[in-house]
Amino acid sequence: MEASPLTQQTRPEFLQPKIVGLYETLFREDESVEKPRGFWREFFLLRPDTASLRRIMRDMNSVLSKKYTTPFSDIIVVLAGLDDVDVVFTEFVSVLDAVIRNGRNVGVRQKAVKAAMSITSGAYQTGLVSYLTHRDLFPSLMKLVHDVDTPSQAFEPFVLLGLLANYNKFEFQNPYRLRLEDFVNDATIRKLVHSFGFTCVVARNKYIAVQDDLPEGWKISNTLSYIGLGALSGGKPATPVLNEDEAKDLFTALPGPEAATLLSAYEFANANKLFCYDLVTLPPENKHDASAFGNFLSWTSYLLQHAHRSSRASLYTYLDLFILQILLEDQILAKQICGDENIMVDGLNHNLRRRLDIQLYNLSIGVLARLVSFLSKSRIRLVYHWPELWRSLLSFIRFLATYADDLKSLPEMSALINSLVNLIALSLSTGESFLPDPASYDDLLYKLVESGDVLFKFKDAYELSKHSSSSSIDTLVRVSRHYYALLEGEKGKVKSKNLGLREVSKVIKQGYETLSIQAKEGLDVWEKFREADHRALLKKMARFAVADVKIIVSS
Repeated sequence: MEASPLTQQTRPEFLQPKIVGLYETLFREDESVEKPRGFWREFFLLRPDTASLRRIMRDMNSVLSKKYTTPFSDIIVVLAGLDDVDVVFTEFVSVLDAVIRNGRNVGVRQKAVKAAMSITSGAYQTGLVSYLTHRDLFPSLMKLVHDVDTPSQAFEPFVLLGLLANYNKFEFQNPYRLRLEDFVNDATIRKLVHSFGFTCVVARNKYIAVQDDLPEGWKISNTLSYIGLGALSGGKPATPVLNEDEAKDLFTALPGPEAATLLSAYEFANANKLFCYDLVTLPPENKHDASAFGNFLSWTSYLLQHAHRSSRASLYTYLDLFILQILLEDQILAKQICGDENIMVDGLNHNLRRRLDIQLYNLSIGVLARLVSFLSKSRIRLVYHWPELWRSLLSFIRFLATYADDLKSLPEMSALINSLVNLIALSLSTGESFLPDPASYDDLLYKLVESGDVLFKFKDAYELSKHSSSSSIDTLVRVSRHYYALLEGEKGKVKSKNLGLREVSKVIKQGYETLSIQAKEGLDVWEKFREADHRALLKKMARFAVADVKIIVSS
C-alpha cells in the first residue's frame, strides 16, 4: 500500500483564529524568515480580529515610547531601516496621498489623515516629516475638505495642514506656506471657516461646562422651582455647582486639545487674505447660530480671562491675539470688528499678577491701538462702553505704579509702558473724532483728573522723563493738572468740598478753551505684525499644538 502524500501536523496546544497567527508572524522579531507565498492575499481576505491586533500593538507601545538618544536615526531603524527608509516612506506617503484623495468613502479618507497626523506629530522633531513636505498633500487635503458634509469632518485635515505649514518654516521655504498663499478656492475656504467656527464652539463650551456664566432666559420650570414646585416642571436636574478648588483645577486643564486648530487658523490668516475675509464676514450656515467669527471671539474672551492659569493657555491666547492683529491691519476688516474692545478689556482686568504676562499685555494693547487708530483715521463715531475702557487702562497704570519694584525689571516692560501711555495719549488727542458724544470725551478727561496722583507716581516709578514715551506721559499729566486746578478753583467759588456732576461737567466744558493737548506725532502709527519677531514664541506654540494633536490621534 502506497504511503499517503498527506502529512499529519502536530496539534497546537490551543486553537486560535488563522488571522491571529498571521498577526504574530507579521510582528515577529526574526525578519530573516520570509513570509510564505500568498501571505498578504490571505491576510486581507480573512476577517480582522480587532481585539487581538490591539493586544499585539499594545505590547509594542514600549518601542515607540522609549526615549531614544538619537531619535531621528533610531526611529528610522525601528520603522523602516536605514537602507530602506527612502523607499519605504516615499511609498507610504504616496499611499496616504492616494487614499486621502480618492479613498472609497470619507471615513477611510479621514483615517488616512489621522495616520498622517500620527506621523507628523510623533516625528515632528525629526526629519521624517520632510517626506510629507516633499510629497505635496495639499491638493488631496483640500479635496477632502471640499467633499465632506459636516464642519466636524474638516477639523482633522485643517489641523494637519497647520502642522505641516508650521514645520521648520523659519529654517527653509515651507511648500505648504506657499500653497496657503496661493489658494483661492472660496468654496473650500468657507468650509474651513465653518469648521473652525464649530471647533471654537466646542472649545468654548468646555469653559461654560465648568462655570456657566451665560444669562439664563425665563422658563416656567425656573418659576416653579423658585416657589418650591420644581418637581412639577419635569425639567433636568440643576448642574452641580463646583467649589472654587474644583473649578480652578478644571479651568487649568483648559483649553482642550482641539485648541491645536488655532495654529492652523493662524497659519491661514497670516498667509491668505481670502481666509481672513471669509473668517470675518461669512454668515452662519443656520440663521439661529452665531457666525464663525462670533464663535472665535467668544472663545477668545474665555481664553483671555483664563490665560494666567497655565503657560499652555497663555500661548494659545497669544495665537488668538496674533490673528486679531493680522485681521485689524486690513482696513476693510477692521471696520467689521471695531466694536469688540470689550474682549481686550476683560483680558486686561483678569490677568493682573505680580508675575505679569508682559507678552499678553503687549499684544492686547497692540490690538486696542489698532482699533483706536482705525477709528480716529476713519472718523467713525462708535457707540461703545468707553468708560469701561478708560477705567481699565487707568487701573492698569495704577497696578503698574503700585508694584513698580516687582515689575520694572521685567523684560519688554519698557515697550509695554510705551504702548500703554501712547494709547491713552492717542485716545485723548483724537477722541473727539471717534467718540459718540461729548460726554464720552468728558469722561476720559475726568478720569485723568481722578488719576492725577497715580500718573505722577507712575511717571516717577518708571523714570519716564528719560523714556521714549516722555512726551505722551507729559501730555496726560499736563491735562490732569489743568483740570485739577480748574476744579479746585470751582470748589472755592461754591464753598463746598465736593462738586456735583453738573458742576464738574460745566468746568470740563469751560476748560476746553484753555486746554492745550500737545501730543507727539505718529501715535496712530503702529508696526505691522511680523512673525519673525515672535519666532521663539511660535516654536513654543507649535510644540504645544503637536502634543495636543497626539492626544487627538490617540483618542
